[in-house]
Amino acid sequence: MIVKNKRMTAMFFWGGLFAIILVSTVFAPLFSTHNPNEIDLTAVYASPGKEHWLGTDNLGRDVYSRILYGGRVTLAVAALAGSLSLLFGIIYGGISGYFGKWIDSVMMRFLEAMNAIPSLIIILAFQAVLHGGIISMALLIGLTNWLVTARIIRSQFLNLKSKEFVTMAKMFGTPIWKIITVHLLRNSIPAIFVVTLFNFAGAIFIEVSLSFLGIGVPPSVPSWGNMLYHAQNDILIGAWWIALFPGIMIFISILSINFLGEYFK
Repeated sequence: MIVKNKRMTAMFFWGGLFAIILVSTVFAPLFSTHNPNEIDLTAVYASPGKEHWLGTDNLGRDVYSRILYGGRVTLAVAALAGSLSLLFGIIYGGISGYFGKWIDSVMMRFLEAMNAIPSLIIILAFQAVLHGGIISMALLIGLTNWLVTARIIRSQFLNLKSKEFVTMAKMFGTPIWKIITVHLLRNSIPAIFVVTLFNFAGAIFIEVSLSFLGIGVPPSVPSWGNMLYHAQNDILIGAWWIALFPGIMIFISILSINFLGEYFK
């Protein structure tokens, strides 16, 4: 009982923490104190204080406001990429797990071949060649990050399709689409929820990594990864706050999502 209460407390803590981040970034105009792109050359590299809570960058832009608006971009990319990877994973893993036999064998061999190539390398290559923007990056992340989801959905379907309620549904001539959506997919929701959380956290990390390398979100658009990318030289001259606070937001966001995922496993 004590262990369960501790787990519940931890879940509410991390869930509440991420909810605060999510709400403050989605409604950034309500919580920001400055225009995130407003240049003030009289306040260049201002340290955290009353006027600028988290300081300013090399152009005098407010770091706090840029973190809020940057979070909207980073989380939006992660949400779109996570939704796409979930959709492809459910379709691919569902077909493989439901039909089984040689179809499952062929589809799994293809999945193993795809899994042998690191998805980050594929995304880096396409982004470097296409010079894509926010939407193209989200699409690339989603189209290369569905492999784990497909495996989990497949294993769920393989386990559930041998259950009595599925066998009875087949005996009564229930359409395949109804068996998949009502009987199999609905009973796989807990596993789908967990893998969705981990995909979301992974997409945040990939977006930040790409932007930090300079081939992610366009430089003119504030995002957490872009802020770290532009802060590389600022750290050398002692403007530690420009990189520290976006880094903390990234760390807390990914950590919160992973802890929630661990709780619902």
